[in-house]
Amino acid sequence: MDREATFALLSRLVALPAPTGVEGAIDAHLEEVLGGHGLRADGAGNRLLRIAGRGQGPATALTAHKDEIGAIVKRVLDDGRVRLAAAGDAFPWVWGEGPVDLLGDVATVSAVVSFGSRHVSAESPQRAAIDGGGVGWRDAWAETKHTPADLAAAGVRPGTRAVLPAGRRVPTRLGPDGAFIAAPFLDDRIACAVLLLLAERLERPAGDVELVFTTREEIGASGARYYGRATDVDRLVAVEVAPTAEEYGLVCGPEPVVIESDARSTLDHALGRELAAAARAEGLEPQHVVLDRFGSDASNVYVEGSVGRAACIAMSTDNTHGYEIAHLDAVANVTRTLARWLA
Repeated sequence: MDREATFALLSRLVALPAPTGVEGAIDAHLEEVLGGHGLRADGAGNRLLRIAGRGQGPATALTAHKDEIGAIVKRVLDDGRVRLAAAGDAFPWVWGEGPVDLLGDVATVSAVVSFGSRHVSAESPQRAAIDGGGVGWRDAWAETKHTPADLAAAGVRPGTRAVLPAGRRVPTRLGPDGAFIAAPFLDDRIACAVLLLLAERLERPAGDVELVFTTREEIGASGARYYGRATDVDRLVAVEVAPTAEEYGLVCGPEPVVIESDARSTLDHALGRELAAAARAEGLEPQHVVLDRFGSDASNVYVEGSVGRAACIAMSTDNTHGYEIAHLDAVANVTRTLARWLA
């Protein structure tokens, strides 16, 4: 897959708002693309596609989570402002002041994340942030300029999700040859792209393969954990992003990353070696990493004993859970690696 096609695919996926647990937009897209190929939903809201194998290998699940980090309405104030809290690993200092959409039960309401005026003295609480204090959701609100009655009529209430609107979801290209994509929510749209490409190209793998687009990964991987308790697969590989940071030694580039361990569990060593060997067979040089403050569908189901073996393959990404940056060729390279391994 060339870079232009990859960029177009990721642009379509990033445009779909899917705050954790409210993932109807991406579910509808998956149904449109894969519904005719046997896509189904399970009781947790995961979307699954089974590809029959040749009966010459174990059954395998590949997962990519379809939810994104976001914010949730905590309460509606008497003046129509809305207090927000995190739903996943979202921070107001990452989003910054700017538009958000409140996904009401009846209608979507536009709002702006606000921190208040900067032309203030110590009499105003904003002064502490100006002078160098940390900024959290307690320091911010969503300015709607609607009355509480208006918001109630739109179905905006505690529990309503707040997401970035379309105008803040447009990816850009970086680098002299445009080799990199920059956009919010590449975690985990970039992994969803890999599974969609495998659905198109994977023919008669050695064993049965189930492509699983999981729900609610960002708030505890409950979708994958539900799937792990119900599945008959012997092994599970999560497709993910891998955070680049000096402590990890990863380079943001086109090579696949094998995540060996994270904050939830040390993963299956032999399975990781198989994935690395498949990458090398494709002429790639995989990176290996041990991560902190990170978990995946694989580590969550593995630590619970829901599958016999689990591993995680990823694409190295700058600014994870922010305005994320990844190499476009990483999508094709991880897809090639998995296709060879499954064959």
